[in-house]
Amino acid sequence: MKLYPLKFQPILKKIIWGGDEIVKFKNLEKKEAEVGESWEISAVEDNVSVIKNGSFANTPLDILIDKTRDKLVGKKIYDKFGNKFPLLIKFIDAHNDLSIQVHPDDKLAKKRHNSFGKTEMWYIVKAEPGASIYSGFKKDITPEEYVERIANNTFTDTLEEHFVQEGDVFFMPAGRVHAIRRGCFVAEIQQTSNITYRIYDYNRKDKEGNTRELHTDLAKDAIDYTVYESYKTDYESGLNKTNELVNCEFFTTNLLHLDKPFKKDVSHIDSFIIYMCLDGTFDLEDNKQNKITVSRGETILVPADTQQIVITPTNKTKLLETFVK
Repeated sequence: MKLYPLKFQPILKKIIWGGDEIVKFKNLEKKEAEVGESWEISAVEDNVSVIKNGSFANTPLDILIDKTRDKLVGKKIYDKFGNKFPLLIKFIDAHNDLSIQVHPDDKLAKKRHNSFGKTEMWYIVKAEPGASIYSGFKKDITPEEYVERIANNTFTDTLEEHFVQEGDVFFMPAGRVHAIRRGCFVAEIQQTSNITYRIYDYNRKDKEGNTRELHTDLAKDAIDYTVYESYKTDYESGLNKTNELVNCEFFTTNLLHLDKPFKKDVSHIDSFIIYMCLDGTFDLEDNKQNKITVSRGETILVPADTQQIVITPTNKTKLLETFVK
């Protein structure tokens, strides 16, 4: 069974804070409003990605993993996760502020939900002037004070606000309080988990006049209350080279900014590789003579049995590269 680089049908999520940037960015024919997220590659239950190109078109990702196993995902990954793909890949368009939230780590998520935890990272693809995110605390608070501040609407006073621009990177380990705010367009890479504890939602009401459920008590034990010196990820951004952004136990993500062909030996990586095209267009050719064209807003999965790839930009291109070590 010959594997090749895979494209997937995007899973679009209509959400109260969504806008129309995702449809434009991905150059989709459908015109939908309030699209907050595009799940590019997903194995979340009831939201499993479906392949859209080649001989495996219309095949769900978990079915293909079951058929091809370590050839697709890598031996160590298949041994650990089986048919469960370990990452969830998204684009997020914050037309309005997202709720302030936190995610449990693996231990707590397993105990409470029989699920993986959620460590994630954000790459700011675009940002309107003055756009910001919340990440972490700027002052010490206790779990008891946290509960009080949620009740009296002063919780945001404790959070570190970061004004952002294109190219900014934030790593969000499980336990870190965070929120994407209005005007941010984000590429998100995370563990496969849909467990989110909503801490604060600005007392917003939906069209029916209802507020969204908060998870104050669940979040209380999941939060890391430590105040850190810095929350933003610094990195080098050289042209035509691999620039490491995040290297953690759950995933490694690099930035590639290319204006000429880029050859890469990937035979030592016992993992699938994901490429998210953030700008421009490129062709990717592997050692099996498979060739695929990838445009801005598209995401592809390169199988683990691939030995070499050549990425040839048709114009200056920027992409994120993600795999599991």
